[in-house]
Amino acid sequence: MRTQVAIIGAGPAGLLLSHLLAAGGVESVVIETRTREYVESRIRAGILEHSTVELLKDAGLGERLLREGHEHRGIYLQWPSERHHIDFQDLVGRGVWVYGQTEVQKDLGRARDAAGQQIIYDVLDTTVHDPADPHVTFTVDGVPTRLDADVVVGCDGSFGPTRLVVPGKTWERTYAYSWLGVLADVAPSTDELIYAWHQDGFALNSMRSPTVTRLYLQVPPDTDIEEWSDERIWDALATRLGHGQDGWKLNPGPVMEKSVLPMRSFVQAPMRHGNVFLAGDAAHIVPPTGAKGLNLAVADVGLLAPALVAMLREKDSRPADEYSNRALRRVWRCTHFSWWMTTMLHASNDPFDAELQLSQLRWVASSTAAATGLAENYAGLPIGF
Repeated sequence: MRTQVAIIGAGPAGLLLSHLLAAGGVESVVIETRTREYVESRIRAGILEHSTVELLKDAGLGERLLREGHEHRGIYLQWPSERHHIDFQDLVGRGVWVYGQTEVQKDLGRARDAAGQQIIYDVLDTTVHDPADPHVTFTVDGVPTRLDADVVVGCDGSFGPTRLVVPGKTWERTYAYSWLGVLADVAPSTDELIYAWHQDGFALNSMRSPTVTRLYLQVPPDTDIEEWSDERIWDALATRLGHGQDGWKLNPGPVMEKSVLPMRSFVQAPMRHGNVFLAGDAAHIVPPTGAKGLNLAVADVGLLAPALVAMLREKDSRPADEYSNRALRRVWRCTHFSWWMTTMLHASNDPFDAELQLSQLRWVASSTAAATGLAENYAGLPIGF
């Protein structure tokens, strides 16, 4: 087999890249280790930055998002006895959208099906060879297969095979807590997300739709999920989110899913070696507190697609040569913001830290300058930042 761009990974980054490349006249083949059913059913982050939504709209992928998604002006910051609304629209003129990554994945899959995109699911033993003149080998339906390409792009996550052929430096931080994530069959108790600091631990009240709520609790990394009954989960959420505070009530309901999510930051640089490029989680991971994971992947692809079109169609290698440095500038900005949100909101056993966190929260809630910084980063910077 031969193509111009071999894309490893059929998640949002991989499918969006194939879509943007096709619009620029560049062909690609996408390969994926999981089945399509698995990829399309994964529950992931549901907050889209303004720039992500604009890119999807410009690419012809925004119709259902605009119809079924929910635009939010901002978020709530809370600590015991206080809740403050940070209005992004007032502060920076743009908000965010609640539209699950699962829905973005479905939209991309349908668009690529309609275009006749070649996507090979359920492959085994994927290996990337020779970054200077790349090809990919894998097994599908028991048949060893070789895919030659001008360029290989790894959109295959931090544990995928592409990173193995991109040498460089890595930075990593593992946090001393995890999230217990809950998907509940109940209408959201809030119109916009609530980020709550509490001495018992952080809590987040989010949503997936008008009838489904997504909630998170800070827990130790070694948490046994079997020790968290539904009743215990709702009691902890009610305490940390301030049930009864100023008349606000948390709506409990049937728990459809629960899982423990580790918290870590990871960055690899550079994001290119020869004609092999990295995008999304293959090059960087951020804790979910700042809602940056999917948005960073989209930003990577938004830079990489036109760079590859210039390289392969116009024989102009300059944008591709600049890709890693440009992408990493945004990656580090979002890594810092995610760290800042995480350390501001997650409780520790140190009373000194707690007072610092409360001071910082009061500053953000009372200072226009501080709130503007949060709004600018959360609502998202331009793709080319």
